[in-house]
Amino acid sequence: MPAIRGKDSKKKTRRHTRDLDQVHADLRSDRHLAQFKDTKHVEDLPGLGQWYCKECAKWFESETNFASHQKGKVHKRRVRALRDEPYSQKEAELAAGLTTNNGTRSTTKMEVDAEAQPVAS
Repeated sequence: MPAIRGKDSKKKTRRHTRDLDQVHADLRSDRHLAQFKDTKHVEDLPGLGQWYCKECAKWFESETNFASHQKGKVHKRRVRALRDEPYSQKEAELAAGLTTNNGTRSTTKMEVDAEAQPVAS
């Protein structure tokens, strides 16, 4: 049975956080967090921007909420998922059976001509 307001109305876009590969990039450099703090006023951030979970990319209102979040199942599951390095595009292509290695190219005309002509004995 379809949703009342359409098929896309039930998607969880409100609680969507950053994907794992984005969080990996954030953990390597704090550029994203610094850039986000520069665009927002401290008064607009939850808890005046003091409690932020880097692994889950969430802001918290108080220290107690932040501490209970770190002890929770959702945070621990996210940290466990972040232990593995994300797949690169090359690894994904190799898994699909696509190879980008076209072999070695010959650079001189003589090598090309020697391969094309059979050797007479």
